[in-house]
Amino acid sequence: MSETGSEEVDPRTRMDALKSFLKLESAGGIILMFTAALAMIVANSPLSGLYDNLIDLPLAVQIGSLEINKPLLLWINDGLMAIFFLLVGLELKREVLAGELSDLRQVVLPALGAVGGMVVPAAIYVFFNREDPVAIQGWAIPAATDIAFALGILALVGSRVPLTLKVFLVSIAIFDDLGAIIIIALFYTSELSMTALMVALACIPVLFFLNRRRVTTITPYILIGVVMWVAVLKSGVHATLAGVVVALFIPFRGRTDEDPSPLKTLEHDLHGPVAFAILPIFAFANSGIPLLGMKGEDLLHPVPLGIAAGLFLGKQIGIVGFCLLGLKMGIARMPTGMNLRSLHGASVLCGVGFTMSLFIGSLAFENMGMDRIFDERLGIVLGSIVSGVVGYFLVRGSVSKSGESQN
Repeated sequence: MSETGSEEVDPRTRMDALKSFLKLESAGGIILMFTAALAMIVANSPLSGLYDNLIDLPLAVQIGSLEINKPLLLWINDGLMAIFFLLVGLELKREVLAGELSDLRQVVLPALGAVGGMVVPAAIYVFFNREDPVAIQGWAIPAATDIAFALGILALVGSRVPLTLKVFLVSIAIFDDLGAIIIIALFYTSELSMTALMVALACIPVLFFLNRRRVTTITPYILIGVVMWVAVLKSGVHATLAGVVVALFIPFRGRTDEDPSPLKTLEHDLHGPVAFAILPIFAFANSGIPLLGMKGEDLLHPVPLGIAAGLFLGKQIGIVGFCLLGLKMGIARMPTGMNLRSLHGASVLCGVGFTMSLFIGSLAFENMGMDRIFDERLGIVLGSIVSGVVGYFLVRGSVSKSGESQN
């Protein structure tokens, strides 16, 4: 990350920042629900033709011989989502240096849960699609968790939800995002253009130089980041990873102790646009599933069935199972205010894989045609809805039980 160690942070400051983050993510999750539902309505209304034409609208940018020509949907998925991944990278770096993940005692349980929550859903999907060499490419789709959606559902339970449960859910999602980044880099990369890849790699020492020289102005990092994004886009590696790389070189500290943190400032500035604009736009563009004419066998196709089962069953089996194993072995501890009931409820909420699952699905099946994409989105929506509804009632029940036991 080019910067190591952590600074002393007032626990009250960390707690205030965490509460602000949770409020923002919860509100963003509720907006995500609305935009996803709106896309479904539009895609199954007389406006469906307009919707399809909008997301397929060709847009081109050309400078000399360099041309980027993509439909609007891919500008959203490759361009706007790079900003989302920039924010994810900033959050990862902050959490490791001075956040919840800087204390190893608080890391073990959510880390184990995240690993189980990725491995078991992927295994379930592979079981359903093991004989289809094309469908097997979507193995990572149910491994993802949508933290904004999950926190939005958690917010509906009310203020009785213990903060430790929210922190546990956020920590799992952070590890989950890290896993998704690694998966995208290793398994969803097309044929490489070595020239473009060399240009992208050449940007890294420039970013390192800026960081080591304590350049705290964000503009140079963003300009180099744009060059890197174009190069990565042309290289065959997915362009959104450029956002993560740039984030790791944004300075955590200012030039003096009194100066604000450039990383925290940029993170704060990006949270609103990402939560209330970029992710809703992504959800609207990717959630328009045409349901008219859908048959019963469409629901039983191995792709949507494997995704839905992976999200709903795989997440809770993997998270609870790996967490119990850690607790039994004595290498992890249950956070204060949580119990097995609330742990189970949180694990089911992690089955809401909406945004990241849609994104990985678009990478897995982007060259397959609409039928395959339709299967993928159907499984994500079904698995996420069931996980969200069941998770809501489980968490609400665990909160009610704990409240009764205290009275």
